Amino acid sequence: MAEKKLWGGRFEAGLEKWVEEFGASISFDQKMAEFDIKGSLAHVTMLGETGIIPQKEADTIKKGLEELLVAYQSGELTFDVSNEDIHMNIESLLTEKIGSVAGKLHTARSRNDQVATDMHLYLKAKLGEVLEKLAHLRSVLLALAEEHVETIMPGYTHLQHAQPISFGHHLMAYYNMFIRDSERFTFNLKHTDLSPLGAAALAGTTFPIDRQRTSDLMGFAAPYSNSLDAVSDRDFILEFLANSSILMMHMSRICEEIISWCSQEFRFVTLSDTFSTGSSIMPQKKNPDMAELIRGKSGRVYGNLFGLLTVMKSLPLAYNKDLQEDKEGMFDTAETITVAIDILAGMLTSMTVHKEHMAASTEKDFSNATELADYLASKGLPFRQAHEIVGKLVLECSKAGYYLQDIPLARYKEVSDLIDADIYETLSSKTAVERRHSLGGTGFDQVSWQIKQAKQDL
Repeated sequence: MAEKKLWGGRFEAGLEKWVEEFGASISFDQKMAEFDIKGSLAHVTMLGETGIIPQKEADTIKKGLEELLVAYQSGELTFDVSNEDIHMNIESLLTEKIGSVAGKLHTARSRNDQVATDMHLYLKAKLGEVLEKLAHLRSVLLALAEEHVETIMPGYTHLQHAQPISFGHHLMAYYNMFIRDSERFTFNLKHTDLSPLGAAALAGTTFPIDRQRTSDLMGFAAPYSNSLDAVSDRDFILEFLANSSILMMHMSRICEEIISWCSQEFRFVTLSDTFSTGSSIMPQKKNPDMAELIRGKSGRVYGNLFGLLTVMKSLPLAYNKDLQEDKEGMFDTAETITVAIDILAGMLTSMTVHKEHMAASTEKDFSNATELADYLASKGLPFRQAHEIVGKLVLECSKAGYYLQDIPLARYKEVSDLIDADIYETLSSKTAVERRHSLGGTGFDQVSWQIKQAKQDL
């Protein structure tokens, strides 16, 4: 005997199984089961309180839903693809448990406002989790930066040695990026903390429902003010996917640097074995696979964003079946970023920083060239003229195979009588970093100030 659909009254024939499976969403939207039940509990509580259904029946339905919630949390519920989605599966299971009175649960409600409510509840919970994990990641970065305020490393532009900087300063740049990521997710929470329940299919309902009551019961800040908007837009998910894409971009950037720093060419850091793998053929290899995976998964998250943008771009109001495609990308992104944040925090916490090698790499380059130009400018020489002099000296050194700090004072005097013996102290990497006192600069005092400010906000 064919499975009876909860919406089947209008239809003379049922769906063929392969068509049914194509249209079903239970394979993925079962992730919202807990939230679907909690939304139903709020709805039936309101139905009873308003007298839309008798209180005794409301209590029966509530008891059945509470039992289903316990069973779900214990892993005892089995869902059936013939019931299409999580809403119909839960109603079907409830009917098996308490009988036909379960059908009254859907009074003054549609699957359209139900699914939107489930997604709001799901994403609100996930946003709280993401914000907690980002706070932990920032605390890890902060601790590492504080440890390495006076660790010298090369700063890069165009992937070329540019100027020596504090490693702590470098880490605080990412700290600030993750602060802004956290702020974006916090703002996202504002748009997620709205209740669509009671919007029904698109136009509201003739029943005397209390939308504020259900909103309060579910812990939302407020109900949607327009029923069409409540069931038809998914911009709160798009906002989440966009914010997640930016976050993944930031994490991918620091992972790209970690990957480089681990290489034989850099040897700035060593990752712990926990976050590395070996080669099946080359016994000496220690690969930064977890950092590479975060870098790779950024593309996955971007894809989820563009997928939903494409689904949404031509949808007329109000609900369309296309919107079934809004869930998998949201689930996948939420799961991807929460794990990636933890992995990155773990890598940073456990990695070994080779600060002596970092500092040494700034001694065999021309990253102190700006210091010499600034030195001459501070003594009254126009900067453009100073820049040209230093450029010629760099060329001279490059051809001869030595560096600015190796030039004898006599040669410096030939170039400019403004140069004195203090030039060698000026050309020191540590001095170059230490002297950059401008607000937000890499000077040790400024990095310490950044860390102090961050601690107040964490």
